[in-house]
Amino acid sequence: MPNYKYDIEERLINLSVKIILACDKMEGSFASQHLSKQLIRSTTSAALNYGEAQSAQSPRDFLHKMRLCLKELRESLVNLKIQKEAKLFENIKEVDELLEENNQLIAIFVTSIRTSEQKNR
Repeated sequence: MPNYKYDIEERLINLSVKIILACDKMEGSFASQHLSKQLIRSTTSAALNYGEAQSAQSPRDFLHKMRLCLKELRESLVNLKIQKEAKLFENIKEVDELLEENNQLIAIFVTSIRTSEQKNR
């Protein structure tokens, strides 16, 4: 039986790695550098906060960290959309795949947070 906790963790790590590699290929304009640095921070923050959530000290702490992950994923989504519209990435197919994975992770976190909130009422 698969352990979905690690599946989400792996997906967050993989998204972070793909973002890092995609940003490494970008040109050196001010906009691309500014947005790519922030994108790397937000995606890696989601992965790191998820790791912290797995050892949360209480249900409240767990929810707080999960909400941080969701916040960072939403920030990453907007950042990717801006960069796509500004044509800062060369490979649009790659950006679309990153957007899709980011969207799926957001949906997973929204559902997980709702479920956890309902359990803790």
